[in-house]
Amino acid sequence: MLTGKQTRYLRSLAHHLDPIFQVGKGGVNDHLVRHIEEAIEKRELMKISILSNNIENPKEIGVALAEQSGSELVQVIGKTVVLYKESRDNKTIELPR
Repeated sequence: MLTGKQTRYLRSLAHHLDPIFQVGKGGVNDHLVRHIEEAIEKRELMKISILSNNIENPKEIGVALAEQSGSELVQVIGKTVVLYKESRDNKTIELPR
């Protein structure tokens, strides 16, 4: 669980990132979650955009992606989701206490 200070820090780091994955009308599926798990292990912090043809609530999609990929939901702003998961092998982000 992230503290408020850690969440603010991660949001500031994510501001300059470009979305890596897109969630389309197919929604959240196992294939997408597997790719997110692989990519977040290397990056620790990532943005995911939700396309306009997806009619689901972006907050619900963010929560589902975080739960299924074992990561923390940092932020959902508009149609963009920010996820964080501490890497076992490629740790680069040092969270504030």
